[in-house]
Amino acid sequence: MTTAAANSTATVGTDWELDFYSRPILESDGRKRWELLVTATPDPEAGGEPFRFAKRCPSGEVNSLWLASALREARDAALEAGLVAPRRLRCWRSSMRTMVQRAAAELDLEMIASRRTYALLDWLQQREQEVYPQEEGFMAGPLAPPPAPVTTPAVPLPEEVQGDAWSWAALPAQMLRDAGDWPMGFSGLLPLPDGLDDEQTVPGLRLFSSSRALAMAGWLGGLEPVRLLVEGRQLVLEAGQDDRWLVSDLDAQAAEAITAALADSKQVGKGLQFIAIQASPEEQSFAGFWMMRDIATL
Repeated sequence: MTTAAANSTATVGTDWELDFYSRPILESDGRKRWELLVTATPDPEAGGEPFRFAKRCPSGEVNSLWLASALREARDAALEAGLVAPRRLRCWRSSMRTMVQRAAAELDLEMIASRRTYALLDWLQQREQEVYPQEEGFMAGPLAPPPAPVTTPAVPLPEEVQGDAWSWAALPAQMLRDAGDWPMGFSGLLPLPDGLDDEQTVPGLRLFSSSRALAMAGWLGGLEPVRLLVEGRQLVLEAGQDDRWLVSDLDAQAAEAITAALADSKQVGKGLQFIAIQASPEEQSFAGFWMMRDIATL
C-alpha cells in the first residue's frame, strides 16, 4: 500500500523526517508488517499539512535497496505535487541508521541522525492510536520496544558552544507565534502544537556571548538540539540521535524550579521548550533560536 499527500505550502529545501520500521501488525505469513513513513518538516509560517508518504515493505525485502526505491517513489510523488525534492533526511532510530544512510546515499541525500523529528513522532502516535488498531492482525502494545535507558553521564558542551553566561527564562506561547518575524541568524522553529493556550508559559535556556554568539549558534544548530531536562543537579541538553550534553551544574533551588517548569510544559504545554543565543541579555536580536519538544519516542 502506498499513500501520499501534499499541498502547496511545502517549501523549497524542506527536510524530510523518516521512519522505516516494523509495526504492531502481524501479516498473513506470521511476520510483522514493515512500513516506511516520510513526512516533510512543517514550515511554521506556511500552515497546512506537510507532504506525507507511506509505503508497506514486504518482510523479505527489508534492506537498503528497497528503501532507496521507495524514497525515489516518495520523491517522485513530491515532484508530481509541484514540490521540490529535499536535500536532507532525518532518521531518529539508531538501529536503522546504517540502512537509511546507504539508501540516502543512492539518492544523493544527506542523512542526519537526529531526534528533531517532531512531526514524524506526532504522526506515528496518531497512527498507533487511530490507524493500526483498525488493521487485521493488530497486536496491542507500543510500536517498538522502548529505547534502552542511557546510563552514560552527559559530557560538557563543546567549547564552541560555551558562552559567557546563561539564564533560565520563560515566554508565553502567544509570543512564539511571531517568532518567524524575529531578527535571528540561525533558527529551528516549529509550528506551535494544536490546542496550545496562548498564555501557556514555555520554558527555555538563554545563552550569552558578547564576542562569539553567531559562531555558537552555528555550532548549536549542528548538534540538533532535542530537549532540555534536569538530572540530579545538572541541566542536560539531549541532541542528535543519542547525544547528551551537560549545560551547567545547578544549585538545589534552581534544579527544583527548572524541573517544575519543564514538567508543567510537558503536562500542559505539549512539551514545548526553547534555546536562545544572544550577545547579551539586553540584545533585541538572536544569533540563534530553537524550539524543541519533550515528547515520547515510540
